[in-house]
Amino acid sequence: VQLQASGGGVVQAGGSLRLSCAASSSSFSRYYMGWFRAVPGKERQFVAAIRTGSERTFYTDSVEGRFAISRDNAKKIVYLRMNSLKPEDTAVYYCAGGQRLVSDGYYARASYNYWGQGTQVTVSS
Repeated sequence: VQLQASGGGVVQAGGSLRLSCAASSSSFSRYYMGWFRAVPGKERQFVAAIRTGSERTFYTDSVEGRFAISRDNAKKIVYLRMNSLKPEDTAVYYCAGGQRLVSDGYYARASYNYWGQGTQVTVSS
């Protein structure tokens, strides 16, 4: 599965962005999908995840209520809508997909086998 993330950019604090991640696989609907983010010198951190049929979503505490993950299985795209952005949201955002969860579930990088190339989000104060 190849994943192509897009939609990053520079935005002022309080603004919004929508990230997109397009998948190449016809089996996209069988993968749970997630978004992670990384800042220089630190490991990628979990942001959000969505199950195969959108029946449940998961968020890290710092974005709960501000970010929304969704997917369109027909278009093979997963989205991350980011509202009320803060300077601490500045990072490279990566989309990822998987089919087999490890013990930490959707929050763990190891649960994801496929990764996109990342898109930069910069929030200015």
